[in-house]
Amino acid sequence: MKTMKYKSYSARIEYSDEDLCFVGHIAGISDIVGFHGESVSDLRTAFEVAVDDYLYVCEKTGKLPLKPYSGKLMVRVPPKMHAAVAQAAEVSGKSINQWIVDKLDQAVHSY
Repeated sequence: MKTMKYKSYSARIEYSDEDLCFVGHIAGISDIVGFHGESVSDLRTAFEVAVDDYLYVCEKTGKLPLKPYSGKLMVRVPPKMHAAVAQAAEVSGKSINQWIVDKLDQAVHSY
């Protein structure tokens, strides 16, 4: 799946059959910022305007534009997967944490 991106922001896009248009929301922020368009071109323009407006409002109100994340990600996996990850990390000479960070980085940069 390809993602619409602008100024390091990504968009979650859906199609509204009821409204006969594409509807998007800026992903990865704590505020809800939506936009819409009847064509991909309209949607792209609306997305860029939404991001620019969001950044402007954040600047004017003194708010940090991105949702702050702690850097801690708790994930539950089945015991067999945990064992397989531990083994793969050990074979690669990495800690489980570093091995997972590397795999997540690869996954994030492949979409």
